Amino acid sequence: MNFISEPLPSQQPLAEALVSDYAAVQQLYTSDARLDSSWVNRADWLRRTEGTRVKRKAVVERLRRYNALHNPSPEVSAALDLLEKPETYVVTGGQQSGLFTGPMLVIYKAITVIQAAAHASRKLNRPVVPVFWIAGEDHDWEEANHAYVLTRELEVNRIRVHKNDDRRSQVGQTEVSQDAWNGVIQKLTDVLQDSEHKTELLQSLRDAAAESNTLTGFFAKLLGKWFGQYGLILLDSSDKELREVEQPVFEQMILNNDELGRAYRESADQMESLGFGAQAEVAEDGANLFYIHEGERLLLFKREGRFEDRKGLVSFSRDELLEEVRLHPDRFSNNVLTRPLMQDSILPVLGTVLGAGEIAYWGLTGRAFAALGLQMPLLLPRMSFTLTDATIQKYMAKYELSFGDVKEGLAEKREAWLAGQVEMDVDHRFDEVIQAFEALYEPLIEEIGTVRRGLLKLGAANKEKIKEQIEFLRKRTQGALEEAHETALKQWERIGVTLFPNDKPQERVLNVFYYLNKYGHGLIHDLLQIPYEITGGHRIVEM
Repeated sequence: MNFISEPLPSQQPLAEALVSDYAAVQQLYTSDARLDSSWVNRADWLRRTEGTRVKRKAVVERLRRYNALHNPSPEVSAALDLLEKPETYVVTGGQQSGLFTGPMLVIYKAITVIQAAAHASRKLNRPVVPVFWIAGEDHDWEEANHAYVLTRELEVNRIRVHKNDDRRSQVGQTEVSQDAWNGVIQKLTDVLQDSEHKTELLQSLRDAAAESNTLTGFFAKLLGKWFGQYGLILLDSSDKELREVEQPVFEQMILNNDELGRAYRESADQMESLGFGAQAEVAEDGANLFYIHEGERLLLFKREGRFEDRKGLVSFSRDELLEEVRLHPDRFSNNVLTRPLMQDSILPVLGTVLGAGEIAYWGLTGRAFAALGLQMPLLLPRMSFTLTDATIQKYMAKYELSFGDVKEGLAEKREAWLAGQVEMDVDHRFDEVIQAFEALYEPLIEEIGTVRRGLLKLGAANKEKIKEQIEFLRKRTQGALEEAHETALKQWERIGVTLFPNDKPQERVLNVFYYLNKYGHGLIHDLLQIPYEITGGHRIVEM
């Protein structure tokens, strides 16, 4: 396995600036993770504020029970033993649970969390353990319920798992039947090509499904199977028992809700003044908390001193909401802007691994951290990879294509190549014919118009019909040319669909099971051997 650094811009200016022009965004973020002093200062701050977070023992006890169910490896147990000690810090990262773990970027985020924790431990000469925060409290089922897999024919196939109702319930609390699991696993079986790894791979899926009644549980079991041996601790944000540990933090969010609201709005204004648009909605009346009502996740807003949802299903005074969170903490849930605060309140977070979009919206949270007496952790960009194989490398060499060519203009390169395969320039010759025809025919139309006025309109219509026939012949000629080079064009198509499926980076679309089926579970270990890069970066991995 070889790897090559290759730029892959995120199209997210804030994320790009964090690693290449920190001075331009330093007002939004706490520190520059590229500096050794930033790590030392963050560790010192965690040491001094140890007593302000939720008690470690309570958090670890809950994480022990959760990981015993989904991630029962001795390495995780040892990591949890370390986490109980005050000198241990964590590197976190997280993602919404997705079918078969969703796109490849989820795997790369877990790898980055593990690598960054090991890097931090060496740098500070103290234990740092990796924690993966599964965003099971999210309610967008349509984002989580599918996976894109390459088929035997190298087509991008979407596999979906359905739920029984349309409620906006937490993904981590939405039940999935065994029949539904069997259905999606069978679809995956049908589209994957036969390989030496396929039987074992599918059996591991069936085993995980047999012990899972939610998408988040299934997701956790797969991550545990692949990453538990590396000590990756799993945390599910929809875990009802975890809510009991989080209860005092929700209470502080309610008590300081006005201050938090102002902090988010001021950060949004500052972001605008620096030339960056706000990356998440900051509603003027937003409470930035969800309330679970009859299984449905409702976003709360403030109206005339009360906390209510837009539909008018629930309404609380501040005191009533405080009483509710004391009695029923499992009915509360974070939004995208308060999750970072919750994470920092229950874990000694040295650094957090983020994708480009996450880095952008975290820029809104700096003042909110301060409002709760917290401090933003180090932000560590997720590492990014594109996998290729010998066949793709051979085709790219054959057609003299760089990764940049595939990324920026493969269709144009393909058409230029195809046009160069014959002496005749099809488009140019047909354009010449049309121009010559119009030059001869239009004077004729004008001339016959002098014979009878109605012939003018008839001649114009006749001209268009003739042009249509010429265009028809152009398309047939192009089709014949493509048929003559069908094998080569399939090679071009394979390059595109493998590296940029659906015209998007591979890691944002394709699921890991296509590659596990091809290379086996050893793929995970191989990817973990790629050196950690603190600025994230993108690398092409030649398998």
